[in-house]
Amino acid sequence: MGKQFSAMIPAHIEFIAQQQMFFVATAAATGRVNTSPKGMDSFRVLNQHQVLWLNFTGSGNETAAHVSQDPRMTIMFCAFEGKPVILRLYGKAQAIHRADQGWKEHIGLFPNLDGARQLYLLDIDMVQSSCGMAVPFFDYVAPREELSKWALKQGDDGIQKYWAKKNQHSLDGVETNILARSKIAD
Repeated sequence: MGKQFSAMIPAHIEFIAQQQMFFVATAAATGRVNTSPKGMDSFRVLNQHQVLWLNFTGSGNETAAHVSQDPRMTIMFCAFEGKPVILRLYGKAQAIHRADQGWKEHIGLFPNLDGARQLYLLDIDMVQSSCGMAVPFFDYVAPREELSKWALKQGDDGIQKYWAKKNQHSLDGVETNILARSKIAD
């Protein structure tokens, strides 16, 4: 049976710290709903009402487009080992791009990883836990290194070119503001 909370409790924060991946869901008022798996060392709990995650360069940029039109976001964690648990964080998110004031304030919370694209700050208005008894067991082996290696090989100029080609619009044609708000400083 699911339980709802107005904020994260210590048990939720401890559960999050043990997870190797999470899922992010966003949607604009119309068009496609997006769900993306996330990994790497990219998630921070700021307090019981706020979390921050670092988004890396990918083949699309749906989250940025959706949040620019509708800030609703759901983040889901699920246990692949141990006790069956699903934890969802619901709230309103804001994208923080490299040229935004909040970038310098928050980027230091993460290791320096090539390919960093945006930060997302989620103000949580509801937390829901549920059993997750149908989620299968999986063994964690190691993080994937391909994205970091690719981004390092591209360099800042190559990443900017990739963003220009692949990350400026969502699948539904919504602007992501990636170039206007993410000029990489020398």
